[in-house]
Amino acid sequence: MALLDKIEADMKTAMKNKEKEKTEALRSIKTAIMLAKTEKGADKNISEEKEIKIIQKLVKQRKESAEIYQQQGRKELAEIELNEAKFIENYLPEQMSDEELTEIIEKIIEETGAESMKDLGKVMGIAQRQLAGKADGKVIADKVKSLLS
Repeated sequence: MALLDKIEADMKTAMKNKEKEKTEALRSIKTAIMLAKTEKGADKNISEEKEIKIIQKLVKQRKESAEIYQQQGRKELAEIELNEAKFIENYLPEQMSDEELTEIIEKIIEETGAESMKDLGKVMGIAQRQLAGKADGKVIADKVKSLLS
């Protein structure tokens, strides 16, 4: 089942069950994917990789908003954002464990011949492509930095 079809089916179920936060989260995913499909120069079908990037971006936005709300003492709004982020995260592929991530990044470092922080960009470019959707970009960057230093 295509991701958009799954989201639409889940959205119908959430609406029937009167799950307001879940419905809003699913609507935001659907909207973002539909916008990506219809933007100028876009193909009518978007790749799974692009769908994953869209979902990651939505999760990141929710978490950043929640952080801002918490800093401003608006815990109820922060909680809503975090709940939506959890619903959206369900549509991402399973995230890699720390051990798996370390193993893959060590291989990339070995293959590229990276030796220091000067080679960070080279390693990050390959790591981001290989690990897209399987690990958060910040986690990847932190792991590469720790292994190169």
